Amino acid sequence: MIGFVLGTSEGKKFLSLINKYTSDLTVFTATKYGGELLKDFNMKNIFSTPLDKEGFKNQIKKFSIKAMVDASHPYAVNVSKNLIKACKETDIEYIRYERRGIIESLDNKDNISTIEKYGDLKSVLSSFDGNILNTTGSRNIKKIIDLKLENRIVHRILPDGDILKDILTLGVQVEDVIAIKGPVGYELNKAFIKEYDIKAILTKDSGIQGGVVEKIRAAKDTNTKIILIKKPLIDYGKIFFEEINVIEYIKKEYLLKK
Repeated sequence: MIGFVLGTSEGKKFLSLINKYTSDLTVFTATKYGGELLKDFNMKNIFSTPLDKEGFKNQIKKFSIKAMVDASHPYAVNVSKNLIKACKETDIEYIRYERRGIIESLDNKDNISTIEKYGDLKSVLSSFDGNILNTTGSRNIKKIIDLKLENRIVHRILPDGDILKDILTLGVQVEDVIAIKGPVGYELNKAFIKEYDIKAILTKDSGIQGGVVEKIRAAKDTNTKIILIKKPLIDYGKIFFEEINVIEYIKKEYLLKK
């Protein structure tokens, strides 16, 4: 049994690749929505709620998982840290798939400000007037609300009923919500900027798969500021940057040695 912790962007690709060789899989996603996207693939088990270290350990033991592939979002720091510890304490291999960021490869960064954490937004926006489009995910909305910014914040979230209910409970107004599955292309990014009179986009460097390139291009072409939260640094150990390389490693080390 191989375990996969999957985000919404790479999940389908990973499962379509690994299903050529095995369906002896246990899959973990952070949301019910993520699980729904993957339900048509062949697997033995799927769990669509967040797990802590003990939760991962319990599932590893219950299903005799031999290795865990962590393909969670590059900013899902707690997920990765919990999984690394769970794998170490159950003596199985942890394998990380990591998207490559794009910020370092950009030649022109004139309209891009980088910050280390959400709290830094306060100083960046202290002399900035205009609406902000938050594309960093629903789990970070409370951090932004707690800053008590003067700007109107429009939040782009996944089209998930539970997520919408949660953020409305936080006090977000329905007119400040865009519910759509990403990644979002260039033209749609431009349309959102125009429709909501956006002057700055808050984003993560979540790689090509996360639609950051199109987001930055749309911002440049509309004279919109980009505020980019830097990727956290984690010592993952064994790491791959291409999905196919993960599958080839799993096939060689765990499937052909049966």
